[in-house]
Amino acid sequence: MYNYYYKTNMIYPNVVAYKRGDVNGDKVPDNVYLTGVKTQDSPFLQNITLVVQDGMTGIFISVPLKQNEGYEPALFLGDFNGDGVEDIMVSINSGGSGAIMYHYIYTFLNNMAKVIFDFEEYNDKYSYKVNYMDNYKVEVISEENKEKYIIDISLRDKEYLDEIYDENGNLKSPIEGFVNPLSGLYPVDFDSDKVYELLAYQKIAGRYNADSLGYILNTLGWKDKKFQLDNQNVAIFGSQM
Repeated sequence: MYNYYYKTNMIYPNVVAYKRGDVNGDKVPDNVYLTGVKTQDSPFLQNITLVVQDGMTGIFISVPLKQNEGYEPALFLGDFNGDGVEDIMVSINSGGSGAIMYHYIYTFLNNMAKVIFDFEEYNDKYSYKVNYMDNYKVEVISEENKEKYIIDISLRDKEYLDEIYDENGNLKSPIEGFVNPLSGLYPVDFDSDKVYELLAYQKIAGRYNADSLGYILNTLGWKDKKFQLDNQNVAIFGSQM
């Protein structure tokens, strides 16, 4: 549940992102801002807030974000739910070593903010298991849709493989990898119907985060009042093909 603060003469000295478009459905372009408190001698921002100025009335509506700290906040306006009105996508870089991103998508019809995508809910829903196998293979299991993928790592350098496998290609000991939370969420209109789908990236890691094996690529489309998985791919790096 969000609280909204209505003011008509607000000044925003720390506007960190801006877009213009009709997000409330009245056919008049609105001003959409992200504001934030800047940290001295650092690009880190705190108290990042979504602010919409109604283009017809001039009224400002402020919407606090659940995760409101990070770097390089960005806005994208586009129709994600097919109602013909632009929605608001907020992206914030966490700044962590895993390149984790925070993403929200809001509808703002009739000046009422409603979250239709929350990165934390996505990360909770799309979980994976990563297991090293004999014969230089890594198994990736997507638990949401019960799909299994096999990555061949036999072309990795000999020193890496010798740490994991014996001379017969058998594991010296069990090893589990992991899949990072969202590291990228991109709006793409795959079928050119003026309604955007989402392309979500999550890095597959081996023994540690820098041990990159590839990416999970999930395409999400709006169906039955929520984003649902349309298709899923695994992209691997050339040295592992």
